[in-house]
Amino acid sequence: MFTVMVVDDSPFIVDIFVTMLQRGGYQTVAAYGGQEALETLSTVKPDLILLDIMMEPMDGWETLMNLKNSPELKDIPVMMLTAKQLTPSEAQEYGIYIEDYIMKPITHKELYEAIEGQLNRRRMIEIDIQMAKDAGVGEEIIDEYKRLRKSIDINKRLLKLLESTYKTSDEKVKMEDEAGLAIRSMGMNVRFQEERLEQVRKAFIPEVKPA
Repeated sequence: MFTVMVVDDSPFIVDIFVTMLQRGGYQTVAAYGGQEALETLSTVKPDLILLDIMMEPMDGWETLMNLKNSPELKDIPVMMLTAKQLTPSEAQEYGIYIEDYIMKPITHKELYEAIEGQLNRRRMIEIDIQMAKDAGVGEEIIDEYKRLRKSIDINKRLLKLLESTYKTSDEKVKMEDEAGLAIRSMGMNVRFQEERLEQVRKAFIPEVKPA
């Protein structure tokens, strides 16, 4: 059974999401703060972690970096599940480490779709990688393909959140300010990555489907 760890320093919030997940058929593990999560992970290895940001004394970003700096824990997918609006600096600093950034409140359906979307992406990448290995593609190209697929997917999601938060589609918003410049830079980086992904595909295998 697929196991999800819910990490939040509010027992009330943890209980809500544990109940939602259990109704969806997921097995759950609860942790009431970043330190408790790290301690629990010494004996339990969930398939996915839902991590809140606004926690004390160890917030979600610090918890995330502790996870990703641990050889035993770094490969566990992490989705940020929070009421905190994303900032451009957070997107640029932490985007590489997360699978998604989901704003609370969220419905049962939205939560299940987010989890399944992350799982489906991983499955598709695994299929592509196996095909590449069978075709004799080198590990270096395979690793780059894997990084690009994940990075493009999450950065597009983060960009959408930032554009909504900072209303960059509004002509009154000056894109020359700090937030605007950071968002524009992220957009350019995504386009560059997409171009590179197409180049990698040519060295990959012809059967690989578009992202």
